[in-house]
Amino acid sequence: MQRYSCFKTFVLLLLTTVGMSGCKIYQSMGKSVGAFVHPVSGPKFVHIPDSEWDSASSALIYFYRPHSDWASEEIESPSVYVDDSQYFNFRDNSYTWLQVAPGERRITMRRPLLGFEGIGGFTLSDMTDQILSVDAGKIYYLRYSEVSKPDPNPEIETDSPWAEGDLQLVAAEFAYNEIVETRFLNSDLLAPNHAATSIVKENIEYSFEREQEEIEVAREEEIERLKEQGYYRPDKWWCMYMCGGGPTKRLKTDRMQHELDKRKEVYEAQLAESESSSWWWPF
Repeated sequence: MQRYSCFKTFVLLLLTTVGMSGCKIYQSMGKSVGAFVHPVSGPKFVHIPDSEWDSASSALIYFYRPHSDWASEEIESPSVYVDDSQYFNFRDNSYTWLQVAPGERRITMRRPLLGFEGIGGFTLSDMTDQILSVDAGKIYYLRYSEVSKPDPNPEIETDSPWAEGDLQLVAAEFAYNEIVETRFLNSDLLAPNHAATSIVKENIEYSFEREQEEIEVAREEEIERLKEQGYYRPDKWWCMYMCGGGPTKRLKTDRMQHELDKRKEVYEAQLAESESSSWWWPF
């Protein structure tokens, strides 16, 4: 017990130090309890009503983990991330759901050690890190099991990364036979989570951030090519204003940046309009 306490103290000190350096810290401290310590006790599975999610402009993902003796003996349960944000820890015999934005959603699972999972590019255990392409109006079932495999999903290619491993995309017909026996993953003091909600806004903002990063990398590469081709004016050390260096040809990435900025403006305007229209004035 003393060894675990020392390790936990070390981890906390490490997280504090690395956090100050700007590296992203992956952890689920206070949320990673397993089913052996805290069995899932929510109601048995039921589909959420169509009125509770926007099928016209978003998709729905059900996550479920069928019962197994191995899973029921876990002290700590693995974390589930969508677009690099942690939403819940996946205990035995449980299910939950997330309403997500259409497009490419990054699904990641990590196994913690006393809640600590990794720092930056280093992870203790990258169990799954894959892209799931989802369409508006569709429902998807992701099944996690370390001890049993599902039937092949006829809706995906046999060589798809979602057709192998412990976390698989299964057909609805197969999921129905198992998910009805699982229980809802409640959020409580012993095992809080942030699932069973819409994360569409977070998904869209994540996509904007990733696109911005890609443009910045592409811009640096484009400038280097222009320098090699002679389409770049170097800085003049003696000139402080109006005669600095730079590309002598218009950058393709500038156009990409302009298009991204316009889409962000449209999205922010739509978001502001949606939030204002949902405001209820009580008087």
